[in-house]
Amino acid sequence: MQNQKINTGLLLLRFTLGILMFLHGYSKIVNGIGGIENNLIEKGLPAFIAYGVYVGEIIAPLMMIVGFRTRLASIVFAFNMLVAAVLAHPDEIFALTGRGVWAIEKIGLFFFGALVLVITGGGKFGIS
Repeated sequence: MQNQKINTGLLLLRFTLGILMFLHGYSKIVNGIGGIENNLIEKGLPAFIAYGVYVGEIIAPLMMIVGFRTRLASIVFAFNMLVAAVLAHPDEIFALTGRGVWAIEKIGLFFFGALVLVITGGGKFGIS
C-alpha cells in the first residue's frame, strides 16, 4: 500500500510539473522565441540556442507526463530551468520581492521538483 501511495505521488508530481511547463512552452510556440534569441545575442551567445527551449519546455514535459525516461526528461527540464535563471533572471537569483518572496520562486519550484524526479524516477505509473 505504501508503494502505491509513493507511485501516486510521483505521478501527481510528474503531471503537475509537466502540464504546467508544457503550457508555458506552448506559449512560445504561439508567440515565438524572438525575445529569447535577442537575449542570447545580447549576451554574445548564438541565437540558435533558443530552440533548446522547445526541448526543455515541450518535449521533456511531455515525456514526464507520460512517464517515458522520466529521469532523463527531468535532467533536461532542470537544466532548462537553470539556464532560464542564469540567462533571463541573473539579478533575481538571490533577490526577494517587496513582499519577501524569492524573486524566481516559480523557476525554483520547477527546478527542485525536477531534481526530485531525477533522484526518485517517475514511479510505476508510466510508460517506462
